[in-house]
This record gives sequence, C-alpha cells and structure tokens, in this order.
Amino acid sequence: MSDSAPAAAGPRRAAILAVSLKLYLGHVATLEWCRSVGDIASRAPAVTGGRLDLVVLPAVTALSAVAEILDPAVVAIGGQDLWTEDSGPFTGEISGADLAAIGCRFAEVGHAERRRIFAESDDLVHRKLVAATRNGLTPILCVGEERRSTERDAVGECIRQLGAALAGQGGGAPAPHDLVVAYEPVWAIGAAEAAPPDHVAPVCAAIKRWAADWAAGTRVRVIYGGAAREGIVSSLGDSVDGLFLGRFGHDTARLARVIDELSA
Repeated sequence: MSDSAPAAAGPRRAAILAVSLKLYLGHVATLEWCRSVGDIASRAPAVTGGRLDLVVLPAVTALSAVAEILDPAVVAIGGQDLWTEDSGPFTGEISGADLAAIGCRFAEVGHAERRRIFAESDDLVHRKLVAATRNGLTPILCVGEERRSTERDAVGECIRQLGAALAGQGGGAPAPHDLVVAYEPVWAIGAAEAAPPDHVAPVCAAIKRWAADWAAGTRVRVIYGGAAREGIVSSLGDSVDGLFLGRFGHDTARLARVIDELSA
C-alpha cells in the first residue's frame, strides 16, 4: 500500500470502472458498442464476481434501449447529468426519478464540461447531487483543478469543490449511501496524455482521507479521469479505486485491456 493512502478498514471495496460516451457515438453505434461491452463484461470474472463494478453512461436518448441490452447484474448504467427537481416546467431536462425508473443506478454530476460550457455553479452541482441521492442514485461527483498546479493547490481546489457539493450532507441532511468521486484535472481532459502518476496519486489519497473524515456511513470510492486509458492503473496503486474513461473507452479492445488491468 502507498504510504500516502489511508489504511484499509474491513473488506476491500470493489474497484469501479466508469465509461462516459458523452456525445461521441450516434444512437446505432451506441447500441452496438453496448452489445460488445456486455459480451466483454460477461466473460470477465472480476465483473461477474463483483470485484469490479462496470458502469456505462450513454447519451440520455439511448438510456432506455441500453437498459434493454445490458444485464444490470453485470453492467450498471447511469445518466451523464440530471436536473435538480423530480418534475415541473423544465424543458429538455431529465429527473433523477426518471433515471431511476429507466434502470439507472448512477448519475454523473459536476463534470468540467458542464461547469465550463453550461456555467454550472457549485450550488447547482450541490443541488444535482442532492437530487441523485434523493432518488437512490449513486453520484459520480467530478472534481479537479482548471490549470496545472502544485499538488497542494490541486488538493485544496478539489476539497473546496467536494465541500461545496456535499454541503449539509453527512451532518444533518441525508448523505449518499454510496459516492464515487472522480478526480479529473481539467487540464488533462482531452489531452494526449493523462496527468502524471506522481501528481494523481497524492491528490487522490488526500481526497480519500478527507472523504473518510466526512461521513463514516458513506462508501466513498475515488477514481481517476482525464485522458485515462490502459497502462496507468499499476502506477497509481491503492490511491485510486478505479478509472473514469472517456474517448479511450470507446474502443472496446482498449476497454477490455483496462478491465483486465483492474481485475489484476
């Protein structure tokens, strides 16, 4: 175990691999990709045996069809976003209640693209996380610094974003039973290479320590995203519980290699 990682307590938690399709694949291509991923997952003992949770986040228009293709006992599905309310005059939005009804178990909140392109504030991210929790969805909460900086500054910004998103929870308001924190340094998203392991590992370890102090009743898993791909798992050690893939997960052969690496 890395010296910077918190000591293990109890049984080792399942690793987790999440893949967001963003808006890269069309509807037909998404369904073909999901059929291939379902087949890969069904032949991966770590996935079928519960040692690795595999989560797919397709475009919202494909969610219902994907739910029919993927075996929920093997591959979980989730929404790339959700609205803060469960119903009302919110044209074009999807609620946590609807995501749950479709069969989703996860909901991504706070991705850097949502913050940058759609000007989502810390408060809006907080309210979306509350909506996910209210509807029994596991939030995948994205945090990360905008510009490459020191480890200390990166940790400070991530903890600030975590505190804002989780404000009031775990100390009065109901905390999520399960939470995934995706550390995604903004400067690494879409880059040719992932952030260096000697930067990622201590930041993720610090997030784990903060999360452990925040709410003892919540299972918190920390994963890395930002040009994440095969070949980086071993360099991060116990500082992370898995990976969050974007475009590099859209190639099913590469995705299969990541599953093998996490399984090991």
